[in-house]
Amino acid sequence: MERLRVTDILDIVHRLRSGQSERGIVRDTGFARNTIRDYHKLARRHGFLDHDKELPEPAVVLKALGEAPRPPQSTSSVEPYRAVVESLLSAGVEMVAIHQRLVEDHGYTGSYSSIRRFAAKLRPKETKAFVRIETPPGQEAQVDFGSVGKMRDPKSGKDRPAFCFVMTLSHSRHQYVEFVFDQKMETWIGCHRRAFESFGGVPRELVIDNLKAAVIRADILDPVLSEPYRRMARHYGVLIHPCRVRTPEHKGKVESGVRYVQRNFLAGRSFLDIDEANLKAMDWVERTAGVRDHGTTHQPPLARFREVEQPALIPLPEEPFDLLEVKEVKVHPDCHVQIGRAYYSVPFEHVGKRLEAHVYERIVQLYDGIRLVVTHPKATRPGQRITRNEHYPKEKMIYLERTPDFCRRKAETVGPHCAEVVERLLSERPLDHLRAVQGIIGLIDRFGRERLEAACQRALHFGDPRYRRIRDILKAGLDTEPVMASQSKPVPRNYAFARRGSEFASASSAQAFVEEGVAAC
Repeated sequence: MERLRVTDILDIVHRLRSGQSERGIVRDTGFARNTIRDYHKLARRHGFLDHDKELPEPAVVLKALGEAPRPPQSTSSVEPYRAVVESLLSAGVEMVAIHQRLVEDHGYTGSYSSIRRFAAKLRPKETKAFVRIETPPGQEAQVDFGSVGKMRDPKSGKDRPAFCFVMTLSHSRHQYVEFVFDQKMETWIGCHRRAFESFGGVPRELVIDNLKAAVIRADILDPVLSEPYRRMARHYGVLIHPCRVRTPEHKGKVESGVRYVQRNFLAGRSFLDIDEANLKAMDWVERTAGVRDHGTTHQPPLARFREVEQPALIPLPEEPFDLLEVKEVKVHPDCHVQIGRAYYSVPFEHVGKRLEAHVYERIVQLYDGIRLVVTHPKATRPGQRITRNEHYPKEKMIYLERTPDFCRRKAETVGPHCAEVVERLLSERPLDHLRAVQGIIGLIDRFGRERLEAACQRALHFGDPRYRRIRDILKAGLDTEPVMASQSKPVPRNYAFARRGSEFASASSAQAFVEEGVAAC
C-alpha cells in the first residue's frame, strides 16, 4: 500500500464519510485506485467511517498504519537521455524513430517500451471532449480569481493591482463577488468564509481553479501550505475538486461569471477605492446580476437561489473557520521562531528543529510532527517578541526572572547590609552591575542568609562591596570573624621616592637647579 501523508489519509476518510465514491476520490486527489481502495479497507477495519464518531486524530491514524515501509528506488533507463527525448518529441519524431536514434547515436540499450513510458510521463494525453453536467441545488459552487487591473488602496492612498474573487453556485448561478489586493492563503480563506456567510449556507462541493498567481499556486497545491484550505473544507463539510490544468471547461460557470463581472460591472466604471468597489459590487449582485435572465437557465439567479438552492445548502457551523496559514519554521538558538515579522518562544529542547506553525486570527500554535508544542497569542505589531521564560534553560531563566526590583526585595530579606550592597551597586550603573547583583543574591542558596549578611557587612566595612570580594570572604570563612572597631579601613599609602635626588647629581649642580627653578617662578 502506497504510504500517504496523514493529512491526505484524513482527507480520504472525510471524502468516504461524505459518500464520495472511490472513483470520484481518484479523480479529485490523483491517487491510484488501488491506493484509495486500500485506505478504504483500512478505514473500515479501524472504524474510521463510523458517523457516530469524530474523525480520527493523526496519532490514531499513524498507529493504524504501523511502521512505514522503505520506498523502492527506481530510475528510468531513459532518464540520462531526457534532453534528447524532449528535443525529438518537440520535433514531432515518432516513438520508434526516437528509440532507433537513441540506440544508434547514443548507445542506448533499453527497450522500446521504456521509451514509450518515459515519453508518456513527459507528454501526458489531454482530454479533448467534455460533457456539460447540470448540478442539483446546493451541490456545487465554482471558485476563481480574476485580475481586474489597479484599484486605490484606502490605507496607503496608492493604486495597487487588484483581483476579483468570484464564487458561483452552479445550480442557480447566484454569485458572491469580492475585490482584494492579494492572493494569500488568509485572503483566499477569508473570501470563502464571507461567501458562505453571504449565501447563508455551504455547498457540498467546491470546484477550484489551479490558480495562476505564484502565491496561490504554492499555497493551494503544495501539500504543506494547502493544509489550512483542506482543514477549512472539513470544518464546513465541503469537498474540494481541483480543476485540472489547462481544462477551464471543467469550471465553465465561474469562468463565465468572472467575464461577466469584468464586462458588466467593471467596464466603463471608476471607483474611489476598493472599499467603494466592494460596496457597489454587493448591490450589483442583487439588483443587476441577480435579476437578469440567465443565458443558460433563463431564470433570475437570485430568485432561483432563494426559492430552490438556499434551502438545500449545508447549514453554517456555529463558529467560523479561522486558520489562516500553515508553514514550516526553524527554532533559532535564542529559543524563538520567526513568523511573519514577529517572534515566538519555543522550549529550548527544540533549538535547531523545524516545526510546523499554524497561524490563526488570534493565536499561533507550533507543532513538532503531530504533537502540540506551545500556543501563543498572535502578535499585534511587527517586531514583537512573545516569550515565556520557562522556555529557556533553567540557568538562563534565573537571570531573566531576577530583575533589579526582585533583587532589592530579596536583599531586604537577607538583612540591612546586603540591601545596602545591592542598592549601592544598582544606583551606580544598574545595567552593568545587574549580573553582579544577581550573583550576590545567588549566594543565598550556597551559603545561607546569615553568612551572606555577615559577608556584606565585612565588605562594606573595608569599602569593597563587589561580588568577587563577598564571594571570597564566604569561601575563606572570614564572615565568621567579628569586625572589630579597632580594625580600621585600609588607609591609602603616601608613596615617596625610594632614592634621594642628591644621588643623581652633585650638591653644587643640584643647588643650581633649585635656584633656576625659583627664579623661573
